Amino acid sequence: MVDFQSRNRRTRDDERGESETDSESDEPTDGESESSAPDEPETTAEADESDRGPVAGVAVVTVADDRSVEDDPVGDAVIDALGPHELVTRELLGRDHDGVQGAVDALVNRGDVDGVVTVGGTGIDTRDITVEAVHPLFEKALPGFGELFRRHYNEAVGTDVIATRAAAGIADGTPVFCLPGTVEGARLGTEEIVVEQIGRLSDRIDEEP
Repeated sequence: MVDFQSRNRRTRDDERGESETDSESDEPTDGESESSAPDEPETTAEADESDRGPVAGVAVVTVADDRSVEDDPVGDAVIDALGPHELVTRELLGRDHDGVQGAVDALVNRGDVDGVVTVGGTGIDTRDITVEAVHPLFEKALPGFGELFRRHYNEAVGTDVIATRAAAGIADGTPVFCLPGTVEGARLGTEEIVVEQIGRLSDRIDEEP
């Protein structure tokens, strides 16, 4: 396990601050007219960040028997695709049902983790146990995630997508996303869905009475 920071949960938005401050315009001098130019539109970068919701602290877990943290291109793909979100910790686990379940359960109970992304173990091989290990932790499943992911992934793998059991849900108030163990699938799921939704989901859960 590699921890990258230790921060109290739900305080990130307070620490981020404003990325820009508005400067006050000078009063016009005699003979000068005030500018009638409209306010500048929000930049694309600012709009994109707003769409992604609050910054989240993310735990990335790779489930595989044939690699190490130092040689984990699939985990690297997720981390590279996290965008504005913050990597809190990274783990690599063997394909052991109880080990995966216990690790994810511990992560969702950490105060500095707002969301968990697992990669690997979502196929149909007898050793693909991630979904079976993680699903019992969900108090609420999010079937729309798997449906949307497979719609995107179909363009890359065709009808083989039916064997991809990507899944997501809320475990102890924390969103958990289970992605396949391929670089392409892990990157696509993170870029197209996780980056936009992980902060939003975490924030919405916090707001519930």
